[in-house]
Amino acid sequence: QLQLVESGGGLVQPGGSLRLSCTASGVSFHTYVIGWFRQAPGKEREGLSCITGSGGITNYADSVKGRFTISRDNAKNTVYLQMNSMGPEDTAVYSCAATQFQKCIPGFRVESRGYDFWGQGTQVTVSS
Repeated sequence: QLQLVESGGGLVQPGGSLRLSCTASGVSFHTYVIGWFRQAPGKEREGLSCITGSGGITNYADSVKGRFTISRDNAKNTVYLQMNSMGPEDTAVYSCAATQFQKCIPGFRVESRGYDFWGQGTQVTVSS
């Protein structure tokens, strides 16, 4: 069993940056692929990025590629999402999720199905 807690959300001005953290409790964190997702009001959940257990492979949705960076520190049981050049379209609730069955493959869509464990989400608002 894995429990995930996101932190780092908040209000940021357009063009600004935020770093989200996803901290896990439980065993064998390094065996889980971690994904970041977001959901804006009235919109479907969007897969943003994923990272393999070792951190050696990452994948990004086109909407965030070049602006967001995913990384992990397995010693701290934490995955990060660095978000730069943010705009109002990035306003959403951001959630991380973990899976031992879904793969993280560059160029493939980050799908939420197959992710077994989810955090509660953290609100990110981009506004002046």
